[in-house]
Amino acid sequence: MGNADFVYPPSTSDRREQCTHRVAIPPAQPFFTSFKNSLKETFFPDDPLRQFKNKTPSKKLILGLQYLFPILEWAPRYSFQFLKSDLISGITIASLAIPQGISYAKLANLPPILGLYSSFIPPLVYAMMGSSRDLAVGTVAVASLLTASMLGKEVNAAEHPTLYLHLAFTATFFAGLLQASLGLLRLGFIVDFLSHATIVGFMSGAATVVILQQLKGILGLDHFTKSTDIISVFHSVFSQTHESKRRPKLFWISAMAPLTSVILGSLLVYLTHAEKHGVQIIGNLKKGLNPLSFGELVFTTPYMATALKTGMVTGIIALAEGIAVGRSFAMFKDYNIDGNKEMIAIGSMNIVGSCFSCYITTGPFSRSAVNFNAGCKTAMSNVIMAVAVMVTLQFLTPLFHYTPLVVLSAIIISAMLGLIDYDSAIHLWNVDKFDFFVCMGAYIGVIFASVEVGLVIAVAISVLRLLLFVARPRTFLLGNLPNSTVYRNVEQYPDANNVHGVLILKIDAPIYFANSSYLRERITRWIDEEEEKLKSTGETSLQYVILDMTAVGNIDTSGISMLEEVKKTTDRREIKLVLANPGAEVMKKLNKAKFLENIGQEWVYLTVGEAVDACNYKLHTCKPAESQPWNNV
Repeated sequence: MGNADFVYPPSTSDRREQCTHRVAIPPAQPFFTSFKNSLKETFFPDDPLRQFKNKTPSKKLILGLQYLFPILEWAPRYSFQFLKSDLISGITIASLAIPQGISYAKLANLPPILGLYSSFIPPLVYAMMGSSRDLAVGTVAVASLLTASMLGKEVNAAEHPTLYLHLAFTATFFAGLLQASLGLLRLGFIVDFLSHATIVGFMSGAATVVILQQLKGILGLDHFTKSTDIISVFHSVFSQTHESKRRPKLFWISAMAPLTSVILGSLLVYLTHAEKHGVQIIGNLKKGLNPLSFGELVFTTPYMATALKTGMVTGIIALAEGIAVGRSFAMFKDYNIDGNKEMIAIGSMNIVGSCFSCYITTGPFSRSAVNFNAGCKTAMSNVIMAVAVMVTLQFLTPLFHYTPLVVLSAIIISAMLGLIDYDSAIHLWNVDKFDFFVCMGAYIGVIFASVEVGLVIAVAISVLRLLLFVARPRTFLLGNLPNSTVYRNVEQYPDANNVHGVLILKIDAPIYFANSSYLRERITRWIDEEEEKLKSTGETSLQYVILDMTAVGNIDTSGISMLEEVKKTTDRREIKLVLANPGAEVMKKLNKAKFLENIGQEWVYLTVGEAVDACNYKLHTCKPAESQPWNNV
């Protein structure tokens, strides 16, 4: 902080005469109008209904249908050039979706055919209702792992495969119901509690766990732990290394398989009959399209609670990933997607999918990146992918009979390596250490405890940080920049000068019950420190405390009580409390609480500069205890 004396502007009286504005109190509004405006700002910040204003009923109906089904908006303008691009993209992502779908279904301890079912119906639903042009819909590894982990605690998939399958459908139904409800009720901000640091740590931890889980397929282990933590996985691996059965005669085929495609792996197994020598294969895949599964949903105790919990957790994770991926690619192509519409679309495709033998789906990053790089133009690429999967279901499933499981493990590992985002973790460390610890908390919780524990830790740390931001807002000491009337944080601008006899503080957050006590104590401490400093140097005693309330967007009754207590504290010390630039909402509440009458509205100024001028005038004309402030009208 600068030590130079504050140079007062020579024309103080002239500037007082030019000050013709006072801080206004906004006109009172009826409660219903104020409440309606608050609801609109909270739940409808994008004002989705503005497009319906001044439209005929028929036009409103058309716009409403286009809002729910965006395909009705872009389909009439669809061109042959778009079709060529989407055809290439659709076939490309289908070539990835088919082996990934089978792999992720195995990861979820579900029949492999469900991976193909889940790449057929949901993409068709999303193509009609989704607003992203680049999102490629399908199953994802993290949601598959969560399904296996959470359902596997209650039901053993090997011992009760039918019940496990029905619970997976039910969990998908509840996940879709939650996702669609969040969109319909405009509650998408709940997903924002999963911060970027949380998602980076959680996804990296989950990817690590998924990779470790693939040791079962890579090493051909029959007895593998149902737990997802790293200690249990390594115990399973090393406890079976003594069994010679784990190294079949044709083990070299399994070792080569990660380097080959599904087709080459299947061909090698078929030609060498490796399945007779210990190499595990997929086996028979049932031909035909998705069978109905609505009647198989479980809505009875005691298993419905398990399905509900699994659906809620997987639904939130899938929703966060899908929206984040969609927004990322929309930013590259310079268009916007509606987060709440995306929630409705993703939820609807999971609700419909659960009735057609599908488990939870979203927009995975790897598949969407392939779709984006292949040059997709619209969501029609999802339709083309679904058609390719349909053809596979109808005619090509026997070709996957000899696909070795090690190939599926290799596919999963290849996809998961891209989710371990070292660069983002390093970036978090460089920019914000707390965010880095949030990231690492999620990562360590996932790999050493479980996916659910890691998620809870990550969300808890994120919410704790949010509460700290609210409950412990920053307060800054302001000083005057040389040769100006600008006042800034002295830590950011060390050459800013003190104003003798005046303490200028900036409150950098709304004032609520959660932070009012802290702010009272912090302001009192600022005053104590300033008085001790002035006393030790023998300078002018502290006469005025100016609170810059520019950043205080709102205040509640606890905050007003805090200001009243600060006012009493300053009065006892014969110090005058001055407010600078309180906002409309703050002024309205201070007026209703009679605080403006208490402090005197003439001590409320538009800017810190005007407040300092007034204090300077009083300091040089009369004692503060005897003076009356000049009117700032």
